[in-house]
Amino acid sequence: MRRLALWCQRWRYAVVGGWLALVVSLTALAGVLGGDVSDDFDLPGSESHRAAELMRAGGFEFRTGSQVQLVFRTEDDGAEADFVTRVERLRDEVSEAIPQARVVSPYSPEGAQQLSPDGSVGYVSLELPSLPAEDLAEVQERLAEVRDRQDALDVEIGGLAVEQESESGPPSELVGILAAVVVLLFAFGSVFAMALPILVGVMGALSGVALAGLGARWVETPSFAAPIAAMIAIGVGIDYALLVVTRYRESLRAGQAPVDAVVTAQSTAGRSVLFAGITVVIASLGLVLMDLKLITAVALGIAGAVLITMLAAMTLLPALLAILGRRVDRFSVHRRGSGREEGRLARRWSRQVQRRPLLWAMVSVVLLAVMAAPAIDMRLGFSDAGTRPESDTARQAHDLMAEGFGPGASGPLVLAARAPEGDAAQVLERLRERVAQTPGVADVQGPVTDESGEVGLLQVIASTGPSDERTTDLVHRLRDEVVPAGVDDAPETEVALGGSTAAAVDFADYVSDRLPLFLGVVLGLAMLLLMALFRGVAVALKAVLANLLSIGAALGATVAVFQWGWGVELLDLGAGAPVEAWMPMMLIAIVFGLSMDYEVFLLSRIREEYVRSGDNAGAVAEGLARTARVITAAAAIMICVFGSFVLGSSRELQLFGFGLAFAVLVDATLVRLVLVPSLMELLGDRNWWLPRWLDRLLPELHVEGRPDPVDQARRPEKVGVAS
Repeated sequence: MRRLALWCQRWRYAVVGGWLALVVSLTALAGVLGGDVSDDFDLPGSESHRAAELMRAGGFEFRTGSQVQLVFRTEDDGAEADFVTRVERLRDEVSEAIPQARVVSPYSPEGAQQLSPDGSVGYVSLELPSLPAEDLAEVQERLAEVRDRQDALDVEIGGLAVEQESESGPPSELVGILAAVVVLLFAFGSVFAMALPILVGVMGALSGVALAGLGARWVETPSFAAPIAAMIAIGVGIDYALLVVTRYRESLRAGQAPVDAVVTAQSTAGRSVLFAGITVVIASLGLVLMDLKLITAVALGIAGAVLITMLAAMTLLPALLAILGRRVDRFSVHRRGSGREEGRLARRWSRQVQRRPLLWAMVSVVLLAVMAAPAIDMRLGFSDAGTRPESDTARQAHDLMAEGFGPGASGPLVLAARAPEGDAAQVLERLRERVAQTPGVADVQGPVTDESGEVGLLQVIASTGPSDERTTDLVHRLRDEVVPAGVDDAPETEVALGGSTAAAVDFADYVSDRLPLFLGVVLGLAMLLLMALFRGVAVALKAVLANLLSIGAALGATVAVFQWGWGVELLDLGAGAPVEAWMPMMLIAIVFGLSMDYEVFLLSRIREEYVRSGDNAGAVAEGLARTARVITAAAAIMICVFGSFVLGSSRELQLFGFGLAFAVLVDATLVRLVLVPSLMELLGDRNWWLPRWLDRLLPELHVEGRPDPVDQARRPEKVGVAS
């Protein structure tokens, strides 16, 4: 690290120029070579995937893509000639604007089911083949133009494509950066010192978005991968630079020359940044264990964004510090207190907690458990247009469809069958009778067969909405009981229940089954890593349990807000809905990485004091005093950046940003300021107990360089290595 810092200072202008060229080149390459994004959560090997394959085999490719409805309220019963003419004109304009779509009018024989039984609501349907997200966005824009031209007809646009692609809003990243500027100005009191972390965070975010775009050329990537990569890169980039700049300024105040101060900052805080960045990268890549193609793409995007941001903090930042030198404190905006005054408050708080450690530990654990309790009721799935604001066209179309055709009409199930010798119609007719009698089924339409009669479809309309828990139960009941009983006498018939709603159920079930394994791997890795770093079983176990409580509290708060609907009006959400199926594993991976950052920053200072003095209580108080300010500032920045995404219009990013912000808030307050010092006081020297055989087995890792030889010689006596 020392040689790297000296090299970056020597070639500082070349390093800055190289980074600017890299960011510009990556952005340009992403624009030219970037691939298409897709939000297709199809799960290979699932029943919904097999249903889609059957539909393609029968020539029903359009049924496997996106279903869009242009919904309108009829005049009287909708049979007036002028009204019919207006609807037919709408159909013709849509067909001309979207030539790749199969457009069906409710007044054609094929679309007879597209008028509600009471004649009050109807819709023109569009069946689209599978398209990338950019093409779906273009379809949405063209449909909006067609809708706006209908002076004599009120039309709302609904359907899967629009629900996914109509989300836009204020630049959340900009809001988060502006909030971070305020926090950094307060923390540093200098415009130049504030600008450095912001610059590193922005460079990391731009590079991360570009890498996500380039990766989409080779890996199937969802539309939310780039915003999530930008969110994480901005947060960690500003935090990493904050640590290095803070250490640099401390060294300057201690009397070091700027060149030496950069070396000191990189050899200490820079090494912490290296470890923290690698930890987040490893945690992100752990998502690959889930074996989900879209989640793998997001994991790679996050890992790439964090890696390049970490490299910027380790190379670009030293070069910028070398250019600024002592001018880093120029343009001061307020007088900062001395480090001694700032640490006094944290030291006093630590002593207060240490006087009654059992009480404070119990209070913090109870509070964390209460916040985590809603997570027991967490239901994974995907939201629908019913969760959008009431002013949104997709929400209005959803409500009209529910009013005219029932809640399940916006997400029908598709029962596909392939029977030998052209018997698909007969098999489906028998199934139709059984399915229609199933509780929870509102209507069954079909069958429709291909020319050979070997492949056919039934469309099943549930009496509840796509995101309703009862619809999930209906999918399982049809698959496990109704359909198998209906084809007992036709063993050669292949039947599968699919559609977008069934695909969402399959994805959620897959994630639910593998989430405990993923959580165990992540927490086990944390345990081993911390034992290797701090040579103590208890301190590592305490950290893992604290991480688990932070994650539980974040998931619990997310369930309360986004699933139960607490505060939906405040967030401009239409209603509660299942937690997005991909969110918990993403939250676990990222929170694990970020929590490890704070854990390492705090425990490394505590251990440094303990090795020096052998006084556990004094080491805890001193370690907290030295790190409280920087951890508080770093956490505040993270909360601002992640929380800003709650202001956007994408429910997926709102949910993820809220979960991350709440996790960081809990981790930096209840966990770091209350739970950690109280437990470490209760455990005393037992914090650092490590069996001798395990001490020999684990590698020696040092966050801030190798320890002093004198301290190293004292370590077995002081840190409790036992046989």
